[in-house]
Amino acid sequence: MSAETTPSYLDTPQGRRIAYHKTEGQGPCVVFLGGLKSDMEGTKALHLETWARARGQAFLRFDYSGHGQSSNTFEEGCIGDWHEDTLAAVDQLTEGPIVPVGSSMGGWQALLLAKARATRIKGMVTIAAAPDFTEDGYWANFTDAQKAQLEAEGQVALPSDYMEPYIVTKRMVENGRENLVLRDALPLPFPVRCLQGTDDSAVSTETALRLLDHATCDDMRLTLVKDADHRFSDEACLGLIEAAVAEVL
Repeated sequence: MSAETTPSYLDTPQGRRIAYHKTEGQGPCVVFLGGLKSDMEGTKALHLETWARARGQAFLRFDYSGHGQSSNTFEEGCIGDWHEDTLAAVDQLTEGPIVPVGSSMGGWQALLLAKARATRIKGMVTIAAAPDFTEDGYWANFTDAQKAQLEAEGQVALPSDYMEPYIVTKRMVENGRENLVLRDALPLPFPVRCLQGTDDSAVSTETALRLLDHATCDDMRLTLVKDADHRFSDEACLGLIEAAVAEVL
């Protein structure tokens, strides 16, 4: 846990309450964007905060609605809601250049942020980025029975290697379609460093290569780490994250 265990709160224009921790320091502000059902107390977020503090670098971590200490339930949320939460956090809590660091679903959020606030971004780091997973992961792999259940009941429960089974709602799938980033032009006019483990059972290396191939970027690199899993948080992986953030700063 962090030294300041009590978070601050921010109210979004949509009426959600977002818990956050902000470390003041020099810009650009590093903004950690967590994964699906993860929270801002995760290993990577806390490690980066400690690293940023030691450098005197501004740093922000927060919980999307339905995650961690923020308002609402997970089942109520969707990619678009968490994008709105991200915009509210960035717009209200940071100024000047930012460096988003997106983990898993947070990688998708970082790419949506790039579409909405490209001029604010100095550089970007993604860790096992999972763009478009509601379509290419969930929907594409649903059985006919699951698709019928989603239509009839509005939700399907999925098992996970990393947590309790979780609920995929019809809203999450339908809203995901409105926020896809790998179907049309994706200009990233700043340095991008993508990190991906080869032993990741949640996000495939193929997804990382697809993002690399699809984006338009003059300075984009993908680092594959043999045998690293989706958590990407052992000592070696944390060192790679630090180095990638330092490089784009």
